[in-house]
Amino acid sequence: MNLAKEDKRKLILGSQYFFYFGAMGLFLPYFNLYCFHLGFNGFQIGVLSTLRSVTMVLFPLLWGVLADRFRIRKPLYILFNIASSLMWACYLFTTNFWLMFLITFLYGIFYAPIISFLETFTMELLGIQKKRYGSIRVWGSISFIGIVVLLGKLIDIYSIEIILIFILAMSLLQAAISPQIPGSTLARHDYRSSDIKTLFTGQTIVFLACGFLMLLSHGTYYGFFSIHLESLGYSNTFIGITWALASIAEIFAMLKSDWIFKRFRIEKVIAGSFMIAAARWFLLYFTTAPSAILLTQLLHAITYGTFHMASILYIDQLTPRQSKTFGQAANNAISYGLGLMIGFFINGYLYESLGSSYLFFLSSIIALSGGILFLVFRMYVYPYKQQ
Repeated sequence: MNLAKEDKRKLILGSQYFFYFGAMGLFLPYFNLYCFHLGFNGFQIGVLSTLRSVTMVLFPLLWGVLADRFRIRKPLYILFNIASSLMWACYLFTTNFWLMFLITFLYGIFYAPIISFLETFTMELLGIQKKRYGSIRVWGSISFIGIVVLLGKLIDIYSIEIILIFILAMSLLQAAISPQIPGSTLARHDYRSSDIKTLFTGQTIVFLACGFLMLLSHGTYYGFFSIHLESLGYSNTFIGITWALASIAEIFAMLKSDWIFKRFRIEKVIAGSFMIAAARWFLLYFTTAPSAILLTQLLHAITYGTFHMASILYIDQLTPRQSKTFGQAANNAISYGLGLMIGFFINGYLYESLGSSYLFFLSSIIALSGGILFLVFRMYVYPYKQQ
């Protein structure tokens, strides 16, 4: 009975990843392209992406503190899903840049914390089996691949505007299931500000800085990869296939998460992910061949898949038990929030003058710098023996 209950909880968490990343599978490849087709220039696209990332920095931290202090993680999570769905629906009624700017900000207030809360629920449910995280998270990747392939074909047949309806549908489905998510099993306790202060140790700060550089290097990919491919003459179907192939590679890595982390220390996985990211972006800098582009997408298994899993596990090790929500929120805010925010802004500013190819060259240098920083500090400044 307990086993069946645990399986049901994992299924519910898997469904949340499924719908969350299904919507992400529409947003990442196509929303900036949608804005491009509305006539927005590179700077305007960069501004909207940057604003979204600003919310990813600020609001997960604020909501994370409230969740841990008052033990209201689940009620807040339900609120986030419902409110963000309603905010997204507003995109259906305008194509004005400034109105979309306002909607993006209001949407981000409630959307930004969802993933860090979901990661915390998953870590808590898995307990001592945390290295099996990929077996639950993989449902998000499965959804992502199906969505990008299907929608790439539909966009070619109809128009890119259909992404708004599909993202809204996925968000509403996630919101409908969110009340069933497993609540916290931690006993109530008096909140202590020192719990948060213990996060800011030397090794945590160094890792967050490295995570920032890794996602900074992804700014060109997430912000302008689809535009880059379209400018090379590729169809929306091919664009969808490239994103789907990346998800297939990511799925493979996540299904093998238990195997990977039993054989390789988390630090080695992180360092290797940085080096492969540098090689991936450099390859996109000089190649236009479809086979080479598809090859770079296979490397997503490492540059996103293994790095993401390792960062979740690593931060979980460094975070006090009473502040797990804030710990994952801080990781998400500094990397996916601040890193992508600055990455989007820089890429949006430089796109018109440099073009997307040279932006990938800069991304390669940034990823390499992050890997070197991590290796130097892990080896000589903050040696850490894996638990």
